[in-house]
Amino acid sequence: MKTRILLCMAVSLMLTLFSCHKTEKVWVYDLKVESLVNPLGLEQKQPRLSWKLHSEERGVHQQAYRIIVSSSEEKLKENVGDLWDSGRIPSSETVLIPYEGALLSDRQFCYWKVRIETNLGEVVSSERAFWSMGLETSDWQAKWIGLESIEAEGEDRKMNFVPENEDELRLKSETRLRARYLRKEIKLGKDVKSAMLYISGLGLYEAYLNGHKIGDQVLAPTPTDYSKTVPYNTFDVTSYLNKGENIIGVILGNGRFFSMRIPWFRTFGLPQLLSQLEVTYKDDTKDTFVSDESWKLTLDGPLGVNNEFDGEEYDARKEMEGWSTNDFDDAAWYSVELVNAPEGKLQAQENPNIKVMEHIKPLSVHKLDDDKYIIDMGQNMVGWITLKVRGKRGDKVTLRYAELLKEDGHLYLDNLRGAKVTDTYILKGDEEETWEPKFVFHGFRYVEVSGFPGVPTVDHFEGRVVYDEMKTTGTFETSNAIINRIYQNACWGIKGNYRGMPTDCPQRDERMGWLGDRTTGAYGESYIYDNQKLYAKWLKDIEDSQLANGALPDVAPNYWEMYTNDVTWPAAYFTVADMLYKQYGDVRPIIRHYDSFKAFIQFIRDNYLKDDIVIHDTFGDWCMPPESMEMIHSQDPSRKTSGELLSTAYYYRLLVLMQKFASLSGNDKDIAYYRESGDRILKAFNRKFYNASTGYYSNNTVTANLLALMNGMAPDSVRQVVFEHVVDKTLNEFKGHVSTGLIGIQWLMRGLSDYGQPELAYKIATNKTYPSWGYMIENDATTIWELWNGNTADPAMNSANHVMLLGDLIIWYYEYLAGIRNEAASTGFKKIEMKPLLVGDLTYVNASYQSIRGEIRSHWRREGTTFIWDIAIPANTTASVYLPEAVGKEIKEGNKELNDIKSITGVRTDGNWVIIDLESGEYSFTVKQNRMLN
Repeated sequence: MKTRILLCMAVSLMLTLFSCHKTEKVWVYDLKVESLVNPLGLEQKQPRLSWKLHSEERGVHQQAYRIIVSSSEEKLKENVGDLWDSGRIPSSETVLIPYEGALLSDRQFCYWKVRIETNLGEVVSSERAFWSMGLETSDWQAKWIGLESIEAEGEDRKMNFVPENEDELRLKSETRLRARYLRKEIKLGKDVKSAMLYISGLGLYEAYLNGHKIGDQVLAPTPTDYSKTVPYNTFDVTSYLNKGENIIGVILGNGRFFSMRIPWFRTFGLPQLLSQLEVTYKDDTKDTFVSDESWKLTLDGPLGVNNEFDGEEYDARKEMEGWSTNDFDDAAWYSVELVNAPEGKLQAQENPNIKVMEHIKPLSVHKLDDDKYIIDMGQNMVGWITLKVRGKRGDKVTLRYAELLKEDGHLYLDNLRGAKVTDTYILKGDEEETWEPKFVFHGFRYVEVSGFPGVPTVDHFEGRVVYDEMKTTGTFETSNAIINRIYQNACWGIKGNYRGMPTDCPQRDERMGWLGDRTTGAYGESYIYDNQKLYAKWLKDIEDSQLANGALPDVAPNYWEMYTNDVTWPAAYFTVADMLYKQYGDVRPIIRHYDSFKAFIQFIRDNYLKDDIVIHDTFGDWCMPPESMEMIHSQDPSRKTSGELLSTAYYYRLLVLMQKFASLSGNDKDIAYYRESGDRILKAFNRKFYNASTGYYSNNTVTANLLALMNGMAPDSVRQVVFEHVVDKTLNEFKGHVSTGLIGIQWLMRGLSDYGQPELAYKIATNKTYPSWGYMIENDATTIWELWNGNTADPAMNSANHVMLLGDLIIWYYEYLAGIRNEAASTGFKKIEMKPLLVGDLTYVNASYQSIRGEIRSHWRREGTTFIWDIAIPANTTASVYLPEAVGKEIKEGNKELNDIKSITGVRTDGNWVIIDLESGEYSFTVKQNRMLN
């Protein structure tokens, strides 16, 4: 049999790496998990299991599965599921199947595999995978340790003091707090069988055993509201330990635990550590080594003040050779103090950590003046640079980061506000030295280097691109260079704003998880990156920040304690949960947060609903193109969309989602309430905002009309008239350009395409004049700007790396141009709709998406009057494939007539589309003029 089946397995909330092993008839993916990517120390007592099928045969389906979970590898080999044996389950499902076995204990190791039966008569057994459970609160013997005093440095002073209260802490800290080095000697009297380290270092930490850094993560743990949730990480450290003396060392940085700014940033406390090392010896006896009063600490290490906005200072002259090994004298170090535990609940971090995901070389280094040089990375990126340098002891190299240059070639820093974005390195004077920061990151394309001994070249530097560990799941390319460049800019902007939460910007003194930026953006992003775990974590951040009255924050984690009580920004809480369900088939976030969703709906109803209209809005259609290139926000009433319209439209949208959420979460009793509330809102909306005499909504902005159309609020009888106003406004008043801000842009590309103006959408997508994404490119942008006029507006708000104005563009790329989407009633791409948009001068689109069920590919091209489309549909799925402009034309798959293809289960027409129902497999369709017509 020709079939090859690839079977991969993944524990939910765990990132996996795969390698292929060939057997007689099948290839099986062997799941491998790196030490910090969450198979270890799971918080959930009911993890969910997934696997993928891949086959070169067409029409392959899973008919049944059997999951075996064992307490040991030996039992798993013998197919003894002492923890859980599901038995044969007749099902085609492969995604997020909940564990239903024995109650799992803390630290429990679970080994599992799955056997599947296919419709081709094959039985396939996977390789083994594993996970382990984390610690309950009662299992923690470790104590929080630190030093309840501050060594703060000013330009000409050094002082020590103990703050008496939080206000004094804010006043005195001035954000300049040195890193803290901690160490502890551990004696192991026997040979080690296994060892697990459970650790939380706040704000950020790096851990070492016997001089070796544990794991390859950076900026760990990921940020939370520490008054609600405190994450810990779990490592298998067996290979780091030896019989005899061992040293565990930890460096603590400030992160977001110790305030970065005064007074508007929250301060949670001074850096502190919780560490528990559990060792099992080969004779099965055990020892536990914890953070306690016996640890030692110093503030006088080489890593000095570190602040996310201002940078990091490192003095190599203070390096302590072997500080995390046995051969080091710590007599001069402090004894640590026991400190109060953070207020939040300690729990295993469910999302992957942040890593250095890419390395890039600078494009050039050129001399500026005196001893200053400018490094051009060629790309606006997020992370830092490594420095290689040789010089005298005491030489000081200063690195300043910026996204833009002034006309005279110096750094443009005005748009960074108060962020100092400066790293410094003082040489120790030994041969060549290599350095990179640990506890900061920067958003930059350019780096100003001063104090470098000698003449720097590109070989002295390398860029480290930093974001959450996740797979790139999408590829996208077209025949249009502008679209391709916008897509690349979007990719760089999206990953540049992933750091344990989705942020607005990575460069100035903000870097917040603004909800409004991701209301639709998260959906498009999911085609490019596997962002499931990041966004599931972010939903918890949002609920953590919810007030008792139901109010939701504008940013989460809520480091600003900012509540404007809008509807449009908090709507992201709901739409991201819906995205996780739609794209990944994950209903758990909807169930987990249902009561929280419900509380917000009631909060708005109780406080801001009058005559079934939401009367409150703060931000409006944020950052729509203003009437002057120097302005940030328009002052022209004709350009602004009514805040009441925005809020009411979004409230209606949330009520529709709540009907769906109530059904999915088993709260059917609530459905009627949300339906009836929505009906009243709908009537009030049209009564207040629709002008029957003119045929448009409110003051006829594109955003106002689009919201009515795309949220299903405009009656069927007026939809076409309303849409004609969208087209007229766009073509005539705005000359075929964008006229929307953050809200309207979430609907623009799909709205134009759905209502019969895909050519206008294509024009907007390929414009190179202001305002457009192409205009950014024409002005040398390599990411997406915060403002349509980001090169001319007030520097107080012109970040060169924002993604909020992408709106629904990425969705349009994948679902429209490439034609890859879920069918309306499908989740997790179990049933795929492939319907490409042939538009403009495009001659090809080549895209792929690695869905949770397997890779979907769409490569269409036009050659004269012939349309050729190569597609791939994952095993265990089906698709409805729409062949454009195909009615009355000759259609073949490969060299065969459609009637000869067994895996085609149906053919029908709709307008000028020929729709083919397909089983899984790879296909090549050709549509050309019928020979009789030629």
